[in-house]
Amino acid sequence: MARVKGAMMTRKRRNKTLKLAKGYWGSKSKHFKMAKQAVMKSGNYAYIGRKQKKREFRQLWIARISAAAKMNGINYSTLMNGLKKAGVTLNRKMLSEIAISDPAGFTAIVEKAKAALN
Repeated sequence: MARVKGAMMTRKRRNKTLKLAKGYWGSKSKHFKMAKQAVMKSGNYAYIGRKQKKREFRQLWIARISAAAKMNGINYSTLMNGLKKAGVTLNRKMLSEIAISDPAGFTAIVEKAKAALN
């Protein structure tokens, strides 16, 4: 049986990594060893970033809902408790959108939550 050399697959693997490192500063985009490290690190940052993005958006929605709720004379936690008791199943993203685009609609939702608490 003939001996298989690994040159072709090695070159393919290295080029794939170098392609991912395209645009990196200095030797990180040219030398395989440094490119490999940079690509691994950037992959980790991207993974962490995808989790942080969800966190940050939820934080933003809560801040918006809280501000709109305070304008209607109720705090955030009381509002969410009232909505739960009233059986309103709107998520925070939609509540924040309503608070921005339709203040009158948000006021109606707040009134519903206040009624459920009494």
